[in-house]
Amino acid sequence: MVRENPIPTRLKQARKKAKITQKDLGIKIGMEPSSASGRMNHYEKGRHTPDITALQRMADELGVPLNYFFCEDDSTAELVCLIDKLSEDEKILLISKLTSNVSE
Repeated sequence: MVRENPIPTRLKQARKKAKITQKDLGIKIGMEPSSASGRMNHYEKGRHTPDITALQRMADELGVPLNYFFCEDDSTAELVCLIDKLSEDEKILLISKLTSNVSE
């Protein structure tokens, strides 16, 4: 079974949530102003896929973790954003809680 690339959907969702235009996001991650809107549109439409460096810049600019772009469903995408905001100690505690729930 071939899965759909989640990057275009996640990119558009994160950009809209951040209330930033395609052009502005493109410029902020280092694209030429004349081509930023078109290139970002191609990424969001799935015609092209950004390389990992561009994707990391987008994640930083949009305030989401890099792995957000690879989530196949909305609930997982929301979870990775919430987990990313936790401290290391809070993450370890969450892992412990989840692990104990799974083994019960």
